[in-house]
Amino acid sequence: MFTIITGAQFGDEGKGKIVDLISNEYDIIVRFQGGDNAGHTVQVGDSIYKLHLIPSGFLLNKKVLIGPGVVLNPKVLLDEIEMLKKSGIEIEGVIGIDAKLSVIMPYHIELDSLREEMRTEKIGTTKRGIGFAYIDKVARDEIQIKDITDEATFRLRLGEISEQKISAIKSLNGDPSIVMDEKLIKEYLVFGEKLKNFITDVSYDINKALESGENVLAEGAQGTHLDVIHGTQKFVTSSSTIAGSACTNLGVGPTKVDKVIGIVKAYITRVGEGPLPTELLCETGEQIQKAGGEFGTTTGRMRRCGWFDMPLIRKAIYLNGYTDIILTKLDVLAGLDTIKICTGYELDGKTIEYPPELVSELMRCVPIYKEFSGFNEDISEVKNYNSLPTSAKDYVEYLENEMGVHIEYVSVGPKREQTFKR
Repeated sequence: MFTIITGAQFGDEGKGKIVDLISNEYDIIVRFQGGDNAGHTVQVGDSIYKLHLIPSGFLLNKKVLIGPGVVLNPKVLLDEIEMLKKSGIEIEGVIGIDAKLSVIMPYHIELDSLREEMRTEKIGTTKRGIGFAYIDKVARDEIQIKDITDEATFRLRLGEISEQKISAIKSLNGDPSIVMDEKLIKEYLVFGEKLKNFITDVSYDINKALESGENVLAEGAQGTHLDVIHGTQKFVTSSSTIAGSACTNLGVGPTKVDKVIGIVKAYITRVGEGPLPTELLCETGEQIQKAGGEFGTTTGRMRRCGWFDMPLIRKAIYLNGYTDIILTKLDVLAGLDTIKICTGYELDGKTIEYPPELVSELMRCVPIYKEFSGFNEDISEVKNYNSLPTSAKDYVEYLENEMGVHIEYVSVGPKREQTFKR
């Protein structure tokens, strides 16, 4: 069975926790896009793991792969491997990385930072070089992970592209010496030496596993509306975050897909700039932010919070073709007298139920709300769906009916045992 899991909003929906939860059903967990600009948090008992690259299945000793559609900062990956080792989790023989992974180089990070500083209208980039690494992939000027495992190859490849990188940094008034810095070159060769035994052909590994009857879970990063093509341009990430991207980036045919799971938060959040029609710039927003611990795993930035946005979810369902939904963070809404759901927008005097294509128009959309009775009970210890307060169940069932997709699991806290099947 081949399953794809993506975030249905702007990221931070709880994908890491859910992947960890359902990993026992799969033999291989593979990451298919993005870089270390996205993070996920997994909590087991009192242990909390915050990761940016390694898929969550490592906790169950599953084979975890990082596909060629990911752009990789080798230092970040090695730091994560070392962190897990210190926690008593052995990753040798468990993780594989594709030979064609594009490497994030120091000049990518420098260019990312310089470009964002020069923007009049900020994007809110994490300044980790992700976008510039993807630019090089498309331009065929990338350095791949295999390249840094051989000094002669690495120096030759770097020499071929160094002049354009030096010129680009100079044009942004930066220091171009970072491009051919000998200390950094040697550091990357050390990274290559440490990672060479992890290198594999991810497409081959997955297809052979599926042929053998094994189950594979493809894990996306960020969320649907940060997709570089279909998201809220220009306030998006640099890769395709939707389900179809898994097939393209992993080299698995679409006929192999059996299930597509969407992770949906019981409200909506966004990090950085860009439209968020239901944003709550009030005490209620602050309450949700505090109760949900809404700070970015990667940046530590406070997440903007808003009511559940059904038009955006409708688009996410179309873009991903979800067969199942998992609803997270329902517990965060406890203590609110009234809970609202945006059912549509008013735009220029017209009522619409689907997001407009243009970001400039989405920014002018005024939410139309349906109100629900809140619940005061702490539901974080609830063990099954039927034990939820009636008002909480009414909220879940309305969401399911409007989405037209079954909500398979409901989560009421960050731990494994705080998620139950319906």
